[in-house]
Amino acid sequence: MKHFLILILSVSTLLSSQNSNARSVHKTAEEKTWNAQWISVPNITGNEYGIYYFRKNIELTNKPASFVIHVSADNRYKLYVNGTLVSLGPARGDTFYWNYETVDLAPYLVTGKNTVAALVWNEAQYRPEAQISVRTAFIIQGNSVAEEILNTNNTWKSIQDKGYQPIWGYFAASTGEMVDLNKSMMNWYSPNFDDSSWPKAANLFGGQLKGRWDGFGWQLVPSSIPHQELIYERIPVVRKASGIDVPPVFPGTKTPLTIPANTTVTMLLDQTHLTNAYPTINFSGGKDAGISLSYAESLFDNLSKYGMRKGNRNDVEGKDFSGRNDSLISNGSKGQSYTTLNFRTFRYIRLIVHTQNEPLVIDDLYGTFTGYPFKQRAVFNTDNKEIKQMLDIGWRTARLNAFETYTDCPYYEQLQYIGDTRIQAMISYYYSGDDRLARNAINLMDHSRLTEGVTQSRYPTHDTQIISTFSLWYIGMLYDYWMYRNDSNFIKDKLDGERAVLKFFSQYQQADGSLKNTPYWTFVDWASGKNWDIGSPPKGTDGSSAIIDLQLLWAYEWAAAMETKIGMPGYATLYHKEAAKLKQTIQRKYWDPAKMLYADTWDKKQFSQHANSLAILTGMVKNTDLPMLSKRLLSDTSLTQCTIYFKYYLHQALVKGGLGNDYMNWLGIWRENIKMGLTTWAEYSDLKYSRSDCHAWGSSPNIEFFRTVLGIDSYSPGFSKIKIEPHLGTMTNVSGEIPHPNGKVAVAYVLENNRWKIKVSLPQRTSGVLVWKAKSYPLKGGENVMVI
Repeated sequence: MKHFLILILSVSTLLSSQNSNARSVHKTAEEKTWNAQWISVPNITGNEYGIYYFRKNIELTNKPASFVIHVSADNRYKLYVNGTLVSLGPARGDTFYWNYETVDLAPYLVTGKNTVAALVWNEAQYRPEAQISVRTAFIIQGNSVAEEILNTNNTWKSIQDKGYQPIWGYFAASTGEMVDLNKSMMNWYSPNFDDSSWPKAANLFGGQLKGRWDGFGWQLVPSSIPHQELIYERIPVVRKASGIDVPPVFPGTKTPLTIPANTTVTMLLDQTHLTNAYPTINFSGGKDAGISLSYAESLFDNLSKYGMRKGNRNDVEGKDFSGRNDSLISNGSKGQSYTTLNFRTFRYIRLIVHTQNEPLVIDDLYGTFTGYPFKQRAVFNTDNKEIKQMLDIGWRTARLNAFETYTDCPYYEQLQYIGDTRIQAMISYYYSGDDRLARNAINLMDHSRLTEGVTQSRYPTHDTQIISTFSLWYIGMLYDYWMYRNDSNFIKDKLDGERAVLKFFSQYQQADGSLKNTPYWTFVDWASGKNWDIGSPPKGTDGSSAIIDLQLLWAYEWAAAMETKIGMPGYATLYHKEAAKLKQTIQRKYWDPAKMLYADTWDKKQFSQHANSLAILTGMVKNTDLPMLSKRLLSDTSLTQCTIYFKYYLHQALVKGGLGNDYMNWLGIWRENIKMGLTTWAEYSDLKYSRSDCHAWGSSPNIEFFRTVLGIDSYSPGFSKIKIEPHLGTMTNVSGEIPHPNGKVAVAYVLENNRWKIKVSLPQRTSGVLVWKAKSYPLKGGENVMVI
């Protein structure tokens, strides 16, 4: 819609200010009974694909200072006031925790007539995998008596837009859209639109807050995350064009472009980097012209010859285009506008226009970036351009995989997987200090637990998938939050889930503690070693795997630490006992004294970086043996190698083994990504055949440049004590800072005349320790300066 731009320019700051007082408003909403109705369009089942419009006109004697409403829908909505888009949602959840958004409409209201209108859509069987649904429905509840004039009921009007059809493709994310503007409605959200022929909306049943005795359908809860960011974004470059001469400034600058009658034009547009955005195209004339917008992360080599092989992502010559698609049919009028219902992920857009007997004018073409409103607060000061580039790419990757939940990838799936999310949450702690999306993720994973105790692999989702090993990483997520954030009560409330997960695994432990035939998908990494099966590590003839046993050991250690401090002593004792028994078994069963490595299976025929990294991280390896084993992790090329994802754990193990000063030498796969023209980190280490070009599990350097290189780490729960142990390698002048729950932690290291001048600034009410060349120096809250 052309008014999408109005939102970007005038509303984003207002939404930001609304986020700050939303919690107090939520409290008011939760204390009252809602009397608004869930409404729908008459004569539909509510389970079919459809796009629907709702409108209500109200008269106000004065412009209000505040006018707060709560709004939700199934599947999703876009809410307009007097022609301006003011809210999109709701944030994804499930039927037991169905989010409503809180919006202050006052800035958009006027004295006299006001029109509130909503676009609600249900993608039905084509909906995203992450979209749970009951049926098509829409609800608004006023926050007080004054706002209840907007409560949804059959005083609202409603209608279905007959111009939309789905374009299905194998994407777990949203489907494409075919829109015939001859059948679709224009300007339906405008105060001047004539809705006199629209029927009354159909009442379904009353809106119910979660926990009410008569609640069914959607159990409504206030969204715990802020409104998504929306930023106007031009598409700067046309890389190729056929059938027309394109002005050099198009579409980077708003410039009309006329497509003659009976012409087919193809253009390849380049954003120059990957983005998540709502594309908008404004156009006029061109009766019955066809417009196709297709989106791709990158282009492909000859598809018929090489399949889905990719080369350098900057290259376009001799390449094939394959990607998701939206299609339009022009109605010939002036001022037509189309914006996608859901955002699209793209670097490249292929625009095809096929005109009939009238020319078509493209009035404008642009995007609106969207994402969770993270603000970068971490700073890394260096003259090393490569480090800056890696941090920029990593942050872009993390941001493109963060909106209403974290996601594995924005283009294909948009699903919140635990294995990915653990790393993404840590990036949020280190880079932004905003933990709301991480808390939301932890809550959702807790909601996903099945009766047998295991979590689902990803959530929200309407199809159950279980990666049992990811349930162990969920315990790691709890531990991370406990260590790096200052809300132990939040984690204390989640310990029942930790216990349920460990009880699930205990059913498959043998007498010696080793797991046998762990059920479901036991994904660890997309490794290509012998007997690795779709990411699952090798199992011995006894049904056991060293890697999975080590993961369980680590989970027991995390759980024991949390139970000791904030849980139940009995569980702490039990988990300490289980960890000790499992350690003995792992040492006896998997240690190969001849190779001086831990094997993947009891027969000691296969070895991996994975098993030995986890052995180091779980404390299996004596301190005296750490350097030797760590060096073998890098030198023994017969080991199954970690991909970009599991290098997060490999690198932590190498640092623990005393090799942290070599960190810059371990970044080969990230350098290869840059060399191949990627602007985000790819899913796989095989960059030619990586499905997704944007996987945030590869953004671990955005943690380690601060935790490993600058050396800033939590030393106790709540980040109340801070450990500073830098690994500077060849750097002689470097500084930086990260956000902390109580402020920030800043460090600076300068080598002058063979002596290091070190500055460490800690938040008040904290303390810490500087570890420098095996010596420890106490640190206090405030500034600490020393020369060593």
